[in-house]
Amino acid sequence: MPIQNASRAVPREDLRDALGEYSTSGFDFIAREVLPVKSVKQEAANLSVLTRENLKRADTKHSNGSAFNRVALVTEDTSYACVDYGLEDTLTDKDRATYDTDFDAELETIQLVQDKIDIEQEVRAATAIFNTSTFTGAALYTDNSGSPWDTITTNIITQVVAAKEKVRQNCGMMPDTMVIGAATMANMLKNTAIIARFPGAAIITEENLRSAFASIFGLKKLLVGSSVYDGALDGQSFTSSDVWSDDYAMVCKINDGSLKSGGLGRTVVWDTFDGLGVVQYREEQTESDVYRVRQYQQEKIFDPYFGHLMKIDA
Repeated sequence: MPIQNASRAVPREDLRDALGEYSTSGFDFIAREVLPVKSVKQEAANLSVLTRENLKRADTKHSNGSAFNRVALVTEDTSYACVDYGLEDTLTDKDRATYDTDFDAELETIQLVQDKIDIEQEVRAATAIFNTSTFTGAALYTDNSGSPWDTITTNIITQVVAAKEKVRQNCGMMPDTMVIGAATMANMLKNTAIIARFPGAAIITEENLRSAFASIFGLKKLLVGSSVYDGALDGQSFTSSDVWSDDYAMVCKINDGSLKSGGLGRTVVWDTFDGLGVVQYREEQTESDVYRVRQYQQEKIFDPYFGHLMKIDA
């Protein structure tokens, strides 16, 4: 409903909750699946995260009457600094009148804002993960461009298995996820080595591949980023640009438990402003209500050795 004669922003937790429950977005956003949310109490501080130093051996031999040898979990402090992100949109009194209910009008307004914020979050996550400066050297990066995935006869399975082994050797844990863009998924569905795992099937679907992913690749999850943005300059014709490039694929161990369970990274979110994620205030000069969507967060790679990046396009 309009806020008449209001001089300050009013938190709208109902709209914030509805964004997740009744989302009308057509995008497949994966940033917070690759880098799951970790709520923090401070805008900037340090977090203790598991390191691969825990792979060191320990002397387990015990002598009668003596104290047992002890081990300590090896963690490393990593700094974070949440960044203030947000956008606003207006809902005029005239536009509000065209909707069935006030709530529908408000939800449609903030969904547009949230989509734009989410696309920017996807761009930041994709930039952090498909990053040849972070993932560099033989342990973290393999250039498979000589056998690209858009060639149907490339043995994609062999390349993924080799990347999995790199992660296992680096951190002692088996990776559980592969991260790709939508264009890469299209190439995988035509790949002869993958199709051969579906005997008798003339064509395989994305649903087929997802359901068989664990048995084919030995991974639990396939995350496919399908979002796009207009890469054209202002005044130019629309140019579709993929957020998640078809030049790269990532195999990784996702950190979706405690920080001490190990994993690639997290989306660090300052929870102090959680209740103010969506606010509303009146702008009388335009006969509008203004809706602001806001978030404080940082997409943080904790340890690149929990992932392996592959270049998969020539």
